[in-house]
Amino acid sequence: MDSYTYLTTEELAGRIKYDCRTIRQCLKDTVLLEGKHYIKPFGRRKILFLWEEVEKEMLHGAQELEQLAIPMASGVVCHG
Repeated sequence: MDSYTYLTTEELAGRIKYDCRTIRQCLKDTVLLEGKHYIKPFGRRKILFLWEEVEKEMLHGAQELEQLAIPMASGVVCHG
């Protein structure tokens, strides 16, 4: 069985440095999906985020951006 760190919206906001409203209105159900990134325990309204899954999603997004990067001769990177 996997072991997860469960976070409230406020705790997640503190870890990823986003406003709680941004998480609820912009990320939830678009980037962060129920059953994968968060659960509603006991069928209630309260939401608990699965930190390890959220972290994987953030790192995956960063890696995708890195793959779109083009190294330039001057040493800088151009992101496509």
